[in-house]
Amino acid sequence: MGDKKTLRIGLIGYGFMGRTHSNAYKRLGDFFPDLGTRPVLKAVCARNKERVQAFAEQWGYESVETDWRTLIARDDIDAVDICTPNNMHAEIAIAAAEAGKMVLCEKPLARTVAEAQPMVDAVEKAGVKNTVWYNYRRVPAVTLAKQLVDSGKLGKIFHYRANFLQDWTINPELPQGGEGLWRLDDSAAGSGVTGDLLAHCIDTAMWLNGGIKDVSAVTETFVKERVHTASGEVQKVGIDDACIFHCHFDNGSLGLFESTRYARGHKALYTFEINGEHASIRWDLHDLNRLEYFDHGDDGIVRGWRSIHVTDGDQPYMDKWWVPGLSIGYEHTFVHQVADFFKSIDEGVDCSPTFREAQETQKVCEAVLASAEARSWKETGVTW
Repeated sequence: MGDKKTLRIGLIGYGFMGRTHSNAYKRLGDFFPDLGTRPVLKAVCARNKERVQAFAEQWGYESVETDWRTLIARDDIDAVDICTPNNMHAEIAIAAAEAGKMVLCEKPLARTVAEAQPMVDAVEKAGVKNTVWYNYRRVPAVTLAKQLVDSGKLGKIFHYRANFLQDWTINPELPQGGEGLWRLDDSAAGSGVTGDLLAHCIDTAMWLNGGIKDVSAVTETFVKERVHTASGEVQKVGIDDACIFHCHFDNGSLGLFESTRYARGHKALYTFEINGEHASIRWDLHDLNRLEYFDHGDDGIVRGWRSIHVTDGDQPYMDKWWVPGLSIGYEHTFVHQVADFFKSIDEGVDCSPTFREAQETQKVCEAVLASAEARSWKETGVTW
């Protein structure tokens, strides 16, 4: 430990993502002891002094702030981790970069492409390390899928399909806005399921299958008006409750994506399937340690889908955990992202997805919303 460099973390926001990130920093040294840099939980920032103090005591942060500008100005903060609602990402990230801090930002990068651009410009001008928390890339089975695609085992890709289904907003009495429900307020979130859920699907899809060229989308808002927490008045709902789009990838394959918060019985059903010339793969978040694989090259009498239990030490990340056959969970994806970030510090390379890469996902999200509004195909402008 004495030979290791330290990276002093300043976390902004103490909600669900604040917990997942804090857990990742705390577990990093236990399971990735060979990294040359270790995190120090220096400060956490939120507006409610009493609650942020309780969070700091629970998770082991050395100090608290109630103004993010004060946190960024501190000399003892090396990296700023942004876990705020989406409408605050840009201002905080730009200020952190201009102060020379590394920046880790929750997804999506911003509410719009235009809002994301100065964020990209700021981190690149300052030359500070940056990444966006698209954690599903770091599920070992998903990383294995990437290795299989890159190896050419699937051959030419024909189809990519994904969905992300939830049911938590099927209640017309649910208000919009405020600390717990800012995702239902378009001024805070920017969009509904497109930016919240499909952004994950899009990031994974382009990481696995390359750039998305154009899209044709349909969105729906099932509850048109909700009481706003801030005003107490009934206001129009501006976010999308559901979205379906199809697309062309740069490699000639077709994509089909669906996301909704109105699929009764689904809390977080995220799946994808890729069909290639020689083989297919599919993955389901509800069974996240398994990757299903079909190889047409198998002998006909035994040809069929096989279920690969991704727990062996020669599979991605798994040498850091337990013995073969023992599973890991959702929280480990964040540990893996932190490990990759700290490894990138040691090696002096970028940690994907960078702000610039995450902006490409934002371009697709924006094209999807524009297509749904115009009821026509839209080019994405992605340069993946």
